[in-house]
Amino acid sequence: MQSSSHSGYLSGRMLIAAPNMSDSRFARSLIYVCGHSDQQTMGLVVNHPLEGLRLPDLLEQLDIESDIQVPDRAVLYGGPVERERGFVLHSLDYRTEDATMPISDQVGLTASKEILLAINSSHPPRQSALALGFANWGEGQIEDELAQSAWLVCDADEDLIFDDVHGTKWDRAMASIGVDPARLVETIGQT
Repeated sequence: MQSSSHSGYLSGRMLIAAPNMSDSRFARSLIYVCGHSDQQTMGLVVNHPLEGLRLPDLLEQLDIESDIQVPDRAVLYGGPVERERGFVLHSLDYRTEDATMPISDQVGLTASKEILLAINSSHPPRQSALALGFANWGEGQIEDELAQSAWLVCDADEDLIFDDVHGTKWDRAMASIGVDPARLVETIGQT
């Protein structure tokens, strides 16, 4: 998705799947919204690691050699669209003019081989998370899902985006907006 001066209010924020999320692909998901416009919304799931795929393994599969010890981090399930395509969220101490899309003042998105080489160098971005695939909504779709209470919205912070404690990110995001998921489940659909 191209960045524009008309970026929507969701860009750079988090979508939190409601406890009653009917789409199993997004159950208990936390999605960092990379771009939101009138035409579409694009984001990356940041709390579901792919089973059995770690960053060093992926770099090896891509024949990217290293002279450093690459952090043994999980590769994330970014979403159900183009699952073979890689995206890296990273701190903006790394950026390329042609390939990096700034999302906020602190976070950028790059989907080129250069970011993988940077992660694998002695001067990697301070923070990074690699995801395969992405989530995408067409015109008006995310707004409809928000109106149906399928998603909650919270501000993004570096811990929710980048830390490796994936199993607690959804709960932490809910807590950041003062929502107790157990109470929310009890009241959904009741008047």
